[in-house]
Amino acid sequence: MKTIWAPWRMEYILSEKGGECLFCVKPKESNDRDNLILYRSENVYVIMNKYPYNNGHLMVVPYFHTSSLDCLSDNVMSELALITRYSVDCLRKAFNPEGFNVGINIGEVAGAGIKEHIHIHIVPRWAGDASFMTVLGEVRVVPEHILETYDKLFQIFNPPLFP
Repeated sequence: MKTIWAPWRMEYILSEKGGECLFCVKPKESNDRDNLILYRSENVYVIMNKYPYNNGHLMVVPYFHTSSLDCLSDNVMSELALITRYSVDCLRKAFNPEGFNVGINIGEVAGAGIKEHIHIHIVPRWAGDASFMTVLGEVRVVPEHILETYDKLFQIFNPPLFP
């Protein structure tokens, strides 16, 4: 039998679930790199999924805490769409994926892991990324350390003002 190491998953498995909303707490903290926040705009921010389905799995999150799209203003809804498009463009530049899954899971029965705060998932996809590992072993292989991915994406999301 072969062993696949994914030690970062243990932190999630053992972590206490509940308490304050992760999507409300993280943008208030000062270290965006530690929190995997790539980009901030007026009403939304882009954060990497700490436990990704694929390399470069991002989430676009409104600062406003709500579980429903109905509670978001037209301005926030527009910004969610624009920043989602910007995120897809940045992922294309960084990793040249062959496709994307983009979606919102509203409610626990729809698969929402954090059901109390709406967010959009962006998952880059490549031919063969659902290989035998996923099909037989129910395991995903993420080929790069998450902070290396962060550093690559941060530079694309936030180009310097002066070259």
